[in-house]
Formats: sequence, structure tokens, C-alpha cells
Amino acid sequence: MLKAIQKAGYEGKFKIGLDIAASELLYKEKYKINSKILSPKKLSKYYLKLCKDYPIAFFEDGFGEDDFESWRLLNNQLSIINNQVLIVGDDLLTTNPKRIKIAQEKGLCNGMVLKLNQIGSVSEGIEAFLLAKSFGWKVIVSHRAGETNDDFIADFSVGVGADFIKTGAPSGGERVAKYNRLLAIEQELLTLGASSTLRNKN
Repeated sequence: MLKAIQKAGYEGKFKIGLDIAASELLYKEKYKINSKILSPKKLSKYYLKLCKDYPIAFFEDGFGEDDFESWRLLNNQLSIINNQVLIVGDDLLTTNPKRIKIAQEKGLCNGMVLKLNQIGSVSEGIEAFLLAKSFGWKVIVSHRAGETNDDFIADFSVGVGADFIKTGAPSGGERVAKYNRLLAIEQELLTLGASSTLRNKN
């Protein structure tokens, strides 16, 4: 990935976010990656090494959704070593205010993936967003597997003031639709800004 970024002329302008989906790697309270079986502590050390070697922006679901101790350990370690790296919960939180409160109380993460159809409604999604932001977390609005061409999450992301949007590489229409909508929103905002400036001058 770094070679591709460098070749494209964007070296130093990109960071890498890793969605580990570690719940899928669980093996008898440890984590099985290919043929290796790692304890939570060894996996945490591996993540810390990645942070030293690469421009990592965030780890998403670095541990199983109920492996709270490992989440807390990594969050604490990174807050000391590199507090710019986000520890982001998706399966951990499921856009659920109850899980978000538990994560805050136990110090498990400092970021959330927000999926509207994970919690069930726009109003519940806004509730989860406001709660996460009240804790000082970063919020990533995301699509889901089996996504359609509907582009509403682009409007939602801008509307609530999300920190990031996650819609994947522009390799399919369902993803490109979100990027196209973001570009259209940007143009609308630029037009509104220009109109406002003209009115103020007049």
C-alpha cells in the first residue's frame, strides 16, 4: 500500500486504517492468524509494532467484541505511545448506546463505526453519534456488506458532522454513488458560500 501511495505521488498525505475483524480470528480465547496462534498480549504487541513501522490512523475491531481486557490494554498503551492512533469499535459497539457507555466506562476505545442499519433507525443513529461525541470520540459513518446504490449515508455523514466516512474503494456502483453524492454536497456548499458572500457584499 505504501508503495502504491508513493508511486501515485501522495507520500505523506495518506494514513492507513486497518479493519482487523478480530472476532473472526478467535480461537480458544486466543487469535488464529493463518497458522499462527497469538495470545491477546502478543497480538497487542504486534499492533504496537505496526504503529511504529507504518503510518497507522486506526485499528478497527482489533480484538473480539467481548475481549474487554485486551481492548483496554491496547487503548491504554497507545494513549501513552501515540495518542493520534484511534482504537475504533464496530462489532464491539454495534452502534448501540448501551455498548458505547460500557466501552467508555471501561476505557476500551476512542472511536466508533456508526452503521444506521445496525442500530435500526436514523434517530437512534443520531443518539449514538451524540453520545460518542460527548466522550470526545471520533466517529466513522460506514456502509455495510450487501450495500445498495442508495447514497443517504453521505448526506447523514455531512449532516451530523461525522469525522470520517467509510465506503470502501470506488470499485462498484454502490460505493461510487456515495463519493458522487459527497462531491455534489461539496459543490452545493461552495455555491451557498459564494451566494452568501455576494449577499454580504451587497
